[in-house]
Amino acid sequence: MTSKPPFHADHVGSFLRPKALLDARDAFAAGSIDKAELRKVEDAAIKTVVEFQEGLGLKSITDGEYRRKFFHTDFLLQLDGIEEHGGMEVQFQNAVGKDVHFAPPKMVVTGKIKHAKPIQRADYEYLASVTTQTPKVTIPSPTMLHFRAGREGISEDVYPDMTEFFADVADAYQDEVADLAAAGCRYLQLDDTNLAYLCDDKQRENARKRGLDPDDLPRHYAKMINDAIKTAPDDMVTGVHLCRGNFRSSWAAEGGYEPVAEIMFNELNIDSFFLEYDDPRSGDFAPLRFVPKGKTIVLGLITTKLGELESRDDVLRRIEEAAKYMPVSQMALSPQCGFASTFHGNDIAVEQQAAKMRLVLDVAAEVWGKD
Repeated sequence: MTSKPPFHADHVGSFLRPKALLDARDAFAAGSIDKAELRKVEDAAIKTVVEFQEGLGLKSITDGEYRRKFFHTDFLLQLDGIEEHGGMEVQFQNAVGKDVHFAPPKMVVTGKIKHAKPIQRADYEYLASVTTQTPKVTIPSPTMLHFRAGREGISEDVYPDMTEFFADVADAYQDEVADLAAAGCRYLQLDDTNLAYLCDDKQRENARKRGLDPDDLPRHYAKMINDAIKTAPDDMVTGVHLCRGNFRSSWAAEGGYEPVAEIMFNELNIDSFFLEYDDPRSGDFAPLRFVPKGKTIVLGLITTKLGELESRDDVLRRIEEAAKYMPVSQMALSPQCGFASTFHGNDIAVEQQAAKMRLVLDVAAEVWGKD
């Protein structure tokens, strides 16, 4: 058992949005309600999802990402110098092999990147006010500003020298982390698709076409993330969630962690890694041999993409398999991803979402005892 995060029964952060919240967001977009009215609906929905989490027995509590449309854009667009320019076509695939076309907003750098104001401090403060457990804040990894568009998405007029770009991104993130720390946040998770995409042969080839070197990027991104969290106090627990894409139960990448594992586990100054391990597309557990002492691997063995509930015995067996490569004492358990990385949510029912979280709690209690 543990009294501090990551907890042995944890989760990535997002939950299915209630209809009232989706309706309110549509009304706000149409100009029918103002920002204050939308926030009231968000506050009520967040209070309910906090009660849901606490009712299950979770110790790690998020706001369900209920104030966002997408896991990354709502945060990044609040930095000076970032604009949304149309969509970026991404090829997704679901469990039945069907191609899913999705064009998430394309983030481009058109000005100097600055942290002009606190982004999630007020959101954290509200969350902390309605939970008796440990509030967790999730933010997009800074690599989201680089990998998807590459140099093409960063104005050469603004940043002729990429060194200055990376320095400004680090400064902006450091300011946000410092703001969150000052508000009392002690559990911070960065959501990163790009280290996971670097495990996929097609995504690596796409990166080359954008002028990037996929062999250099893991070390480069480790430094980028380290610089971003440099202002985190010693008692702030930091985590990274590696995601291969999560849109309406589909994904964009596959492949084991071998291409990034050694650098990621040993050069990233992060306390915990939330890893997708829910199906064969995630590869085997062999990359866990690189995990050093003192770091926690949160095994994402329960899928959020399908409603069918995993067998408890199968989950226990998978933990035993992982234990061939690293100590069980450094492991924890969670679903493999959020239930709604975008406002659409995955194609599962609310009751199935609850059942998945109960399974996480039950298995974790059997393996490690109750937190």
